[in-house]
Formats: sequence, structure tokens, C-alpha cells
Amino acid sequence: GGDHTITYPILQALAAKHGPVGLVHVDAHTDTGDTALGEKIYHGTPFRRCVEEGLLDCSRVVQIGIRGSSYDPDPYKYCREQGFRVVPAEECWMKSLEPLMREVRAQVGDKPMYISFDIDGLDPAYAPGTGTPEIAGLTPMQALEIIRGCKGLNIVGCDLVEVAPMYDASGNTALLGASLLFEMLCVLPGVKTL
Repeated sequence: GGDHTITYPILQALAAKHGPVGLVHVDAHTDTGDTALGEKIYHGTPFRRCVEEGLLDCSRVVQIGIRGSSYDPDPYKYCREQGFRVVPAEECWMKSLEPLMREVRAQVGDKPMYISFDIDGLDPAYAPGTGTPEIAGLTPMQALEIIRGCKGLNIVGCDLVEVAPMYDASGNTALLGASLLFEMLCVLPGVKTL
């Protein structure tokens, strides 16, 4: 629930306890904008604010599923300049993400990390109930591969954001969001699963 702005104060609290954290960020958008309508804090800016405050260990940030239109000819430039790994959606099309997650696990290592999952990382065919849908996104199976691929990492927190049930009369987006949150709970350190 909530828009992606909620991740910013969460990461402030976690960084105060753990220092800069790694991040697995699933989203259609990088959320590294600077301002919108003159405001520096909104759902498209949280990770820029986190970088500015030193909340992220930028060498351990991976953004997966990024896509969509942009006003900038190089929309991922800021992210790359910070040291983020950006995995555009087209690099995920029609394949398992287990190999990618092996690479992500190596990159993130055993230091504290956070999972931030925007439901619009998924294709709107599966999750239309969101405010900024973008076509050609991830599948639910790939979402499970990403989350389950984080098992064993030093996860200190996670979120799932941008679910807007009123945009999906079927209820599928809410079901998918709840299921992905359950999966995140199952990969937290110390949780035993069958």
C-alpha cells in the first residue's frame, strides 16, 4: 500500500541503524527524479533523496523491470552515475530471472539490504490497479523469481507499493500484491519454510 514516497523515511530509519543499505528495487520507473510540480518529495523522487542523504550503498543497488516513456534521451544516466545496476524490462522478456538473481546475490553480498517492490514493475495485464502503468513489464512468475532469489540475503526490510484497488475491479492487483508481500515475509532472515 501507499505510494513509493513511503520508502524514503523507512530507509532513513534503517540507515540510522545499519548504515547505508543495499537495495533490490523492482519498478517500471527509477524513481530518481529531482522534482515534480516544484516538490522534491513525491513518489518519483525517493531514491534520489536517499542517494543525497547517503542512505544507500549505491554499489549494491539493483533496479529491475525499468521501462516506459521518458522526457530524457538517457533516462538511466543518473542511476548509472551513482553506480546502480539498471536492468531494463526488455532484458527480462521471455526468460527466467534466476540467472540474474544469482548475479544480484553476488552484488548485494551479506551486508544489510532492502527490497522495494512497486506493483507497476509487473505488466498491467497482471496488475492494472496502479496509478502509473507501463506496458511490457514483468510477469508474476518473474516477480516470484526475484523475491525468492533474495532468500538468504541480509534483508532488513521490504515494501510493496503503488497498489490502487479502485483501478482494478477484478481485485487481481490486490491479490497479487498481497501474495508478493507474503513471499517477501517468507524470505526474511530466520523464517523457516517447507
